[in-house]
Amino acid sequence: MNTPPSSAPHPLPIAPATGPRGWLARLARAAAWLTPHSLLALVNRVAIGAIFWQSARTKVEGWFTISDSAYALFREEYQLPWLPPELAAQLATVAEHGFAVLLVLGLFTRLSALGLLGMTLVIQVFVYPDAWPTHLSWAGLMLYLVGRGAGAVSLDRVLGIR
Repeated sequence: MNTPPSSAPHPLPIAPATGPRGWLARLARAAAWLTPHSLLALVNRVAIGAIFWQSARTKVEGWFTISDSAYALFREEYQLPWLPPELAAQLATVAEHGFAVLLVLGLFTRLSALGLLGMTLVIQVFVYPDAWPTHLSWAGLMLYLVGRGAGAVSLDRVLGIR
């Protein structure tokens, strides 16, 4: 028996849904139309950017001097097994500032989200293992950006970076 190609119309026409199913289908179409990728990407970029920017600002004094309390935090609380605390504090502070700005601008979005996703994984595994609900919510936003990109309202779009 020959099967019709996948592009062929369904042999039996499907009647439009009526009643509650039809109402839910129309609601779903409206929700999809009201939340295009570019809007979701922009909201995700700003949300994650703000979270990491605020975290970065707690580690500095003035414009960009890493505070003594930040170094102490990495020595006493954020003990990473393979990095000296001073280097870890510097790398984290620079990465949080830099990636946050890049995300808000929508520049190198996939790479920036991937960098912050890696930081989140390190924080989850080595620093705050009980904070997985927070880290999972951050990861969901960043995975969307890694997989789908920055959207239309971004420097990535202007520069033709996919």
